[in-house]
Amino acid sequence: MQARTLHDQATPNGQGFRDVTPAAVAGLRNTLHIVDVRQPAEFTGELGHIPGAVLVPLATLAAAARAWDPSAEIVLVCRSGGRSSSAAAHLVAAGFSRVMNMTGGMLAYRAQGLPSEP
Repeated sequence: MQARTLHDQATPNGQGFRDVTPAAVAGLRNTLHIVDVRQPAEFTGELGHIPGAVLVPLATLAAAARAWDPSAEIVLVCRSGGRSSSAAAHLVAAGFSRVMNMTGGMLAYRAQGLPSEP
């Protein structure tokens, strides 16, 4: 029997992607493709970023995504969850099948005291 992945456990939301909690992302951050869609100053700003996350500002997402495996699990992150939700919907429309949005963004992640980098 195949192990359940984070995507399998995430909550479907009707937009084609799934919502995942900050705690779930933190627990698996070393095995996930985490894409932070904020601006560079935000990525290194007061909220920091999730260790291992890749910065891909929202405006550059479509171009960057061309190099990604559309069947890979991808978690999108932003400050509060709005931009990452838009990014997730874009990836689903582009044919990505295992897309997740981290609910509450970095505000929720940091409020829970989860590990971050400057």
